[in-house]
Formats: sequence, structure tokens, C-alpha cells
Amino acid sequence: MQNLRDRMTAGLPYPLGATWDGLGTNFAVFSANAEKIELCVFDPSGRREVARYELPECTDEVWHGYLPDALPGLLYGYRAYGPYQPAQGHRFNPHKLLVDPYARQVNGPVRWSDSLFGYRLHSPRGDLSFDRRDSAPAVPKSIVTDDAFHWGDDRPPSIPPKDVVIYELHVKGASMLRQDLRANERGTFAALTDPHFIDHLVRTGVNAVELMPVHAFMQDRILIEKGLRNYWGYNTLCFFAPEPAYLSDGALNEVRVAVRRLHEAGIEVILDVVYNHTCEGNELGPTISFRGLDNASYYRLIPGDERYYINETGVGNTVNASHPRVLQMIMDSLRYWVNAYHVDGFRFDLGITLGREGNGYDVGSGFFDAIRQDPILSRVKLYSEPWDIGPGGYQLGQMPPGFSEWNDRARDNFRRFWRGDAGQRADLAGHITGSAWLFERRFRKPWASVNFIAAHDGFTLRDVVSYSQKHNEANGENNNDGHGENYSANWGAEGPSENAAINETRRRVQRAMLATVLLSHGTPMLLAGDEFDRSQKGNNNAYCQDNELSWLDWKAAEAPDARALTAFVGKLTRLRKEFSILRAAHYFHAHRFAAPHLAEIAWFDETGQEMTPEQWNEPEGRTLTLRLAGPASKTSPEGQIDMLLILFNASAADVAFKLPALPGNVPVDWRLRLDSAADPAEDQSIGNDVTVAAHALALVTTRIPAHAA
Repeated sequence: MQNLRDRMTAGLPYPLGATWDGLGTNFAVFSANAEKIELCVFDPSGRREVARYELPECTDEVWHGYLPDALPGLLYGYRAYGPYQPAQGHRFNPHKLLVDPYARQVNGPVRWSDSLFGYRLHSPRGDLSFDRRDSAPAVPKSIVTDDAFHWGDDRPPSIPPKDVVIYELHVKGASMLRQDLRANERGTFAALTDPHFIDHLVRTGVNAVELMPVHAFMQDRILIEKGLRNYWGYNTLCFFAPEPAYLSDGALNEVRVAVRRLHEAGIEVILDVVYNHTCEGNELGPTISFRGLDNASYYRLIPGDERYYINETGVGNTVNASHPRVLQMIMDSLRYWVNAYHVDGFRFDLGITLGREGNGYDVGSGFFDAIRQDPILSRVKLYSEPWDIGPGGYQLGQMPPGFSEWNDRARDNFRRFWRGDAGQRADLAGHITGSAWLFERRFRKPWASVNFIAAHDGFTLRDVVSYSQKHNEANGENNNDGHGENYSANWGAEGPSENAAINETRRRVQRAMLATVLLSHGTPMLLAGDEFDRSQKGNNNAYCQDNELSWLDWKAAEAPDARALTAFVGKLTRLRKEFSILRAAHYFHAHRFAAPHLAEIAWFDETGQEMTPEQWNEPEGRTLTLRLAGPASKTSPEGQIDMLLILFNASAADVAFKLPALPGNVPVDWRLRLDSAADPAEDQSIGNDVTVAAHALALVTTRIPAHAA
């Protein structure tokens, strides 16, 4: 093995990572507390270390060196020397090969071995002991890359935030059951370029795919020992490298081609990113990258007891986003995905964690300040999960301007209202108009609320109406995992049923829930497969189910009921696109007027009379009429007003609604555009009365000259 420091020149401390310049590669890695760092070079198989170089310089806590003739494809890793003093927060162990935090590609998965741990795994001294076994055979190797790619005329779709319809999708699950694709392409980015898949998205009417984590991640040892796998991927190994299992031929450009094809179809690409924790776990976890490079900098440790980690994420560790170099890494990673892969935005897992400073969550934290002033990142779509498990960890509505938030209160209210729970009507009124009491501050817009019925974490839409209890037995935790309260109902039988009446009720409630999401103000989000009736058999925590339970079943999508549901979703998205007042650019209020004497929003009961305070406080009220009024779409003659009525009936009986009269009893031609129970013709003229079936809603519209109101 070579150890030729004189062959490596000083190089530069910036940029961090491995940067090829056409003649050689500059290596730069941050560590404030290391005493020496070595670059280890491996043969093309990654099995044999062929050279080792001590990084010759350290500038501002960045260790760096330049290696001539180091070309793209070179496999490498680091070894860091320094104190092994867990009680002081230091866990250096040069026997452990370390993945470059800035690696843009890795050559495969972690191979579980006791050698991965910096301590003797079975020692009575636990993590205070020291392990001298070489972990290199078990650790994936970082790869020097060339990011050159011919993007042609690719442009971001730049969809206005008010017009976005999100489709939450798992890269692997999207295509594993696509028998018409080549075997090596199933479960990869290559499958996302398939015309049939893209056509399905276009027909459904979504214009943004939110990909569940695609950063390289690690499989959990405990799951592997159970015969399970980490399917979701919230266990990041490297923030710059795509998950190698999602590349059919190992080429990074496969990701770029997928993004370009989706952009051609007018579909944006949002990445679900996990910067709040890493795969290394707590003090008993393995040493694979960050822990070995500078544990005390990369992670938040308990002050005065630095052997232990602050665990506000629930998975063992918390990334120290308030450290300037760690924050720099997060920002560099985000910009890299925008610049090198042309992604259009991000959804931040446990977004509250990223906003934590020493005194708790801070809307003015370094992370938020950095991202909001960044000339690149401040212009992409930013979505957040506004909670973690730390103190004060539920912060819905408290993200800064520029961020939209997953609105779980709206989700729960929508489920409870359509289940028929008491006391849900007033909250429904607030949530379908953008949850203004949560988000209308600091000039935020209605799209700050991401509205959904189902997401990856929880029941699918089909299961919300098919199961009263979670059924997570397949996860191997005696059904103790996952949320216990899902606000679901089985409508008469637990799980699949042959009862026609039960199935009809389920279909009605599904369509009503979908319509509620897509007709509400805010950013609607669909869980992939909900548009064709996908079930997870009652499993509401399928994070470890990398199998047909989680994968999209495209054969089932061809069943008559599934095709009908997909067509219904397409109709909803077309209606949302047709009527600009469903894609509100501001919060609607009763004191603002679309025309003289015509408020832009009003509420009525089923008799056509304005709601009274007593009715709002009636716990058993399950019917409601919402009237929206505003300028017609740009394709209509100037001076036209669109007026929409959404009639809600969550009761168990059909209800005859009388449509509210206009001020001055101006005659109008009401058109029934949607009946979630019957699916009428696209534009059916009706009188002033309409019957809404049990567990259903209807959309009634008209267009009048502004002067007539």
C-alpha cells in the first residue's frame, strides 16, 4: 500500500468534497477536532485499499489536499485521528473508514458487521471501550464524480404555488410491480421516465411529484435481522449522493434524465429530505461518517454530559444545524440538488428540528435565515413537516414566510367530519378556506397549508374507510407501532368486504374526502395510489415493508372501480384548474366583496339561509354550504364573476339543499358540476334545489356579470 504524502499537494479548502478539475481531484473535509485525516484510495471493486495519503493542510478547520491524476470513478474514504473520549463528545477511531459527508455518489450499501462500531460491541464498558478492527470491508466507498450533463432546453416548470397539486411518491414502490419494464429498471429513477407512468400523472392532474427520500440511506440492522427492510429511507447516510439502489445502471445521469422528462410534461420534482438526523443513531450506533469525523461538531450533545446525544428526532441523534460548518453542509447539499439535478423544491422531514437553537425552536434560527436569504434556495418550493418529538415540538403554523406546512389538523378534521363525528363543522369551514387562523400572518398565502387525507405515514385513503384499527402485525412489533388514533371507520366490516352497501358507502366517503382536499384553498397533496384505491391491509406504519404491501399495484389500478376513482380525481383537478377561486391567491373573508353586495365568501345551511352563531355551535350539524365568489378565469370576458357553491352532507341520509339566493334575488343559471355520489354530466343545469346524497358533496357553479351582483 502506498503512503506517499509528497504525491499529494496542499490543494484548496474550498469547495468541500471531492472536486475533479480535469487533471486531478481536490479533497476537502471539515473536522474541528481531528489531529490528522487520511485519504484512503481503493481499487475499482472497492474491496482493496491501494493507497493512503495524509491530507497535508488544514485551513479554518477544513482538511484538504490535491491528488493529481485522480479521475472520476475513483473510490475513496477517510480515516480520522483524534481523541477517543466519549465523555467529552469525541469518538475518533482511525480503524473505521468514513464516508465523505460531501460524497456525490457511493458504490453500494453498508454491509452490517460488528466492525462498524467504534467500540467493542459486547464489552462490559460499552461505548467507552475501543475497537481496533478495520471497518473498510463493510463501509460503502465514496466516488469521485463528473457532474457534466447536457440539459438542453430544460427549464423548471415554475408552477405558481397556488396552482401546485402534489403527488407523494416512492421511487422504488412506483415501479416494482411494473412487469412491462425491464427488470433492472423496476424500482429506479429510470422507471420514472416511462411514458405510461408520466401519462398517468398528467391524466390525474398532478403537477408536482414529491419523492420520498432519495439520499443514500442505510438499512437498519434490527430490521435486517427480522427479515425486513427500511423501505421509506428516512435514515440518511449521505446528503449529496442518490440512493444507489435507485439507479438501474449506476449512472447519476439517470436521475437527471428523470427530472428532465418530468419537466417536459410540466411536472415539478420535490425531494423529501432528512437533514434532522443521520443513520448513525445514538452513542451505541455505528461509526460510518459524521461521528468519526467530528462527533462533537456534527451532532447536538447533552451539555455537560457529551457522551450522550440530544434526541429530538426519536431516532437517536440530532444534527447540529446551528454549527456553521454543519449548516453550510445542509445549504451546500440543497443547492447541489437544485444546480446539479434541477429539482424544484424540498419537503423537510421534522422541519422543527432544523429550526432548533440552544433555547429551543426559533423561527429566526440560522437554518431559516440562511435558506430565506439564499439567492437559489429562496426561489424554490419549500415544504415542511412542522413538528418533532422535542420540547415544544408541535409548531403547526409557525414556519417562516416562504415555507408551506403539512397540515395534520386539516387531515384529522376532514377524516372526522366525513366519519360523522360531532362538532367538526366549524373547523371544516376554517380548514377548507386555508386554515387562516394558523397561517394568515406575516403575509403568508393560503398555499402555506398543505392539505391531505393520507400520506406515507399512516393509512392509505382506502384503509381510512376500511379499517377502524391499525393492523401492523407484519412489522414484528406486536402491533404496538404506529399511531393508535387514525380517525378512520370501517363502515360495517373490518377490512375487505363483499357487502355491496358497505362498499358503496366506502366509495362515497373516499370521493368526498378527495373532493374536500382538491376543492379546498391551500396546496393539495395526494398519496400515490390513492387515486386507484390502493390498500396496505390496515398497516399504518409500513416503513419496513419493502414488498407488495407498499408497492403500487398497477394491475389493480385497471379494475373498474379503480379506474372510476382515477377518473374522478382527474375531474377534480380539472375543476380546480378551471376555477381560479379554488386556487386562492389570498385568504377569503366575508368583509371583502367580489362585487357590490356580494361577499367573496359566505356560509349557509341546507335551507339556503346564512349560518347563525347557534348553528355553528351545534355539535350534530353535518351539512354546510360554502359560497365563493370572485373574478372569472382569464379566458372569460372581463367583468364576469364566478360563483361556486360547495354543498357538504356528512350525514347518513340524503339531504335536500335549497341554494342560497343572490342579493336582490338576481336570477342565475346554476350548473351542477360535481356530485361525489353520482358523477353527473360535466355541466348539468339545475334549479334552485339539489339533493346531496349521504356521505357526499356537490359542486354547483354559475357565472354572472359583475354589475348584476
